[in-house]
Amino acid sequence: MALNVLAFTFGIMGNIISFIVFLAPVPTFVRICKKKSTEGFQSLPYVSALFSAMLWIYYAMQKDGSGFLLITINSVGCFIETIYIVLFITYANKKARISTLKVLGLLNFLGFAAIILVCELLTKGSNREKVLGGICVGFSVCVFAAPLSIMRVVIRTKSVEFMPFSLSLFLTLSAITWLFYGLAIKDFYVALPNIMGAFLGAVQMILYIIYKYYKAPKTDDTEKPKTVSDHSINMVKLASNPLSGDLKAPPQIPGGDLEGQIEKEMANQIQA
Repeated sequence: MALNVLAFTFGIMGNIISFIVFLAPVPTFVRICKKKSTEGFQSLPYVSALFSAMLWIYYAMQKDGSGFLLITINSVGCFIETIYIVLFITYANKKARISTLKVLGLLNFLGFAAIILVCELLTKGSNREKVLGGICVGFSVCVFAAPLSIMRVVIRTKSVEFMPFSLSLFLTLSAITWLFYGLAIKDFYVALPNIMGAFLGAVQMILYIIYKYYKAPKTDDTEKPKTVSDHSINMVKLASNPLSGDLKAPPQIPGGDLEGQIEKEMANQIQA
């Protein structure tokens, strides 16, 4: 009984924190709606988040009632991510719109349908739960690994502009909460990916603290009285362009070349 209460408590906390995380892109879409353009933002994070939520709902439905709290938060996630995708498609240019629809069709419709067919036709009972659990863990690990590109950018640019502390904090809290929920209900597939999520979230916060107050070394005015290094120019541009400025702050993109996008934006700012 005490274990059930503990699991329910962590499940409710996980629902609340995850709901806050799902709302994190709201400022991005407010900006998109105001400007009626998706600018340099990508749709892949939202398509991936929708696919992940769909997978976890299907997995939780195999668990004889113990997956109810997984179903609630991922149902909310499906609804929110669908709104984001509809808004993105509405304001995207033709190329981005077609690209988004292709990925949506291949991943969220054909891919998900294929998983359901394989699981329903080739697996039964506990075997189906194990197969689905493995798929969910594999995809979740890929999603959790996405911040690695952001952390690399932070280390190279020595700027935390593209890694908000609040988002890193809530992602870490969410991972920790679902980790304990998985342990409480003795579900290896729920707990395992959140170990990685909690670890990477903690690393992000440590990097934020390290580079938040980082100061670039001063140049020797006697040796270079009239020149400034490219790195110094980049740092000045970053410091003078907050998130609300002209420099775009792209969301985390699983598997995407985020570093290249950021460097390209920085170069455009300098040329301007």
